Amino acid sequence: MPQVTVRYWAAAKAAAGRAEDVVDAATVADALAQVARTHGERLRAVLGAASLLVDGERVAREAAAGRSLGEGAVVEVLPPFAGG
Repeated sequence: MPQVTVRYWAAAKAAAGRAEDVVDAATVADALAQVARTHGERLRAVLGAASLLVDGERVAREAAAGRSLGEGAVVEVLPPFAGG
């Protein structure tokens, strides 16, 4: 199974308590399920509202879930944010 990096930004980083995790995952859904189990409900809530980038490309959540990941892939979790 490929090793992939899940990188967290803003509220996702705070919820995970770190900037990234490296997990063994064949799909985006597998990777997100693993980090949700590891970090619990707080991160799970952020994941539900976050946008995702896979290897730098924004992907819709529906398309991302089943997307296959190769060795060294990077999944970035970008929570919604407001500016001012």
